[in-house]
Amino acid sequence: MGAGEIAGLIAAIAFAILAGFLIYPLIRLGKMFDQIAETVKETGDHALPALDEGVTTVKQVNKSLEDVNEISGAASSTMNNLGALTNLYGSFLGKPIIKLASIFYGVKVTAQSFMGKDKGAEESSAQQKGKNE
Repeated sequence: MGAGEIAGLIAAIAFAILAGFLIYPLIRLGKMFDQIAETVKETGDHALPALDEGVTTVKQVNKSLEDVNEISGAASSTMNNLGALTNLYGSFLGKPIIKLASIFYGVKVTAQSFMGKDKGAEESSAQQKGKNE
């Protein structure tokens, strides 16, 4: 055995020892990658049902909002119809009632002036006529 062969043997032994030291971290690294892959798979398995539930919840909220829109539309329509009905009653009954009330008021004032009970009203009307002239 020459010096070159001994140096080659020493280099081979050193390489074997170095490879022995590197095997353990590589095995640990492989296990870590396996664990990461399993974690990603589990996360995906749990994320999809959560997303499906979220979509279902959003659909239910949208349905509820559509129901609220229908209810508010019906309430708005009812209020418009009620306003139109009030205007109809006001124009149909209001004007004749106002005319009837003014006729009764005129008859009352005339009756009071003939009976002489409304002297204060006659004096105030006379004073107003004097101011107007």
